[in-house]
Amino acid sequence: MDTTFNVNNFLEIRKIGLQALKEALGPVGMVRFFQQYENGFGDYTTEKYQQPDLSVEEIDVLLKKNKLPVNCS
Repeated sequence: MDTTFNVNNFLEIRKIGLQALKEALGPVGMVRFFQQYENGFGDYTTEKYQQPDLSVEEIDVLLKKNKLPVNCS
């Protein structure tokens, strides 16, 4: 593999990076590596203000009853 590349060419960086991952981890390891970095979903900034304002004691009681509100995670 050529060790020189244009750092301003994102396609070239991606190609070389993928090849390096494949060589270092193998195909299965490469996929498992990518699975660690998912984008997720939702809007945390908005959703964090929609959560109930519960004390630690209230959360403890709800956990013991297994009755946390659906939007609490």
